Amino acid sequence: MKVGMIGLGVMGSAMAMHLAKAGLLGAVWNRTRHRGEALANELGVELADDLSALSATTDVVMTCVSADEDLQAVIAELTPALREGQVVIDTSTVGVATVEAIAAALAKRNVRFIDAPVTGGAEGAQAGTLQVMAGGDAAALEAVRPALEAFADTVTHFGEVGAGQRAKAVNQVLAAGMVQAMTEALAFADASGLDTEALLPVLTHGAMGSRLLERRGARVLAQDFAPGFRMALHHKDLQLCRTLLQSMDVNLPLVEMTVKHYERLMAQGHGDDDMSALYRLKRELFTTGNRKSL
Repeated sequence: MKVGMIGLGVMGSAMAMHLAKAGLLGAVWNRTRHRGEALANELGVELADDLSALSATTDVVMTCVSADEDLQAVIAELTPALREGQVVIDTSTVGVATVEAIAAALAKRNVRFIDAPVTGGAEGAQAGTLQVMAGGDAAALEAVRPALEAFADTVTHFGEVGAGQRAKAVNQVLAAGMVQAMTEALAFADASGLDTEALLPVLTHGAMGSRLLERRGARVLAQDFAPGFRMALHHKDLQLCRTLLQSMDVNLPLVEMTVKHYERLMAQGHGDDDMSALYRLKRELFTTGNRKSL
């Protein structure tokens, strides 16, 4: 099996590296060609001139892009070149309706589609320990499982196409709650005059410890918001959650609050910061003259 990787951002490039180590990477393509050239040279694989060329030399096509419109554009360009029996795997976080429409269109060409969003962040992608939430034909998933396991600890099948995106939406609501709680608690700790260097290990190893706190806690307190997961992307994901929730006639207060907070920070130019930059707002609560509810 040879895999073609489309989309070489932070996540996609790390996935490509693990696929190359596993001997599965056949070609790469990226909208910004110079980024693709650097990675192709590093990994010793072909940089496809276009998506048709990538499809022609691979059995499985994997995509990792930022938004629905990006995926739709890639699939539209790729589709005429796809062959019967090929499998397309999308690891992006996009709308359920988007992946369902793509799967239906590809099925007319006898091409199978797996929606396979991931969780674990940039650190998990680099370490090859991502968690994959998959939707699609079970037999197709088993056929491409080695490609996904090249960069993932676990690949879990949740049902038909769209089920992976629904599972990812649940994950993103949980992420909103965790980043809200962590940033608020650490702002409280810092404003209380506590020795936060001593406190962090206690919190991390206690009942409320989490991977997010372990990875981001010290950086948050140092106000280092270099992105592991960009705020603007989490905001986009929460908007997808909103769409699913609206179809159930439900609003989740946590989602609504986090969207509002992110939009305030994004308006201040912080959209490319890590989502833990929410700490900026929480810290303001303890500043004289700003002691009001967010």
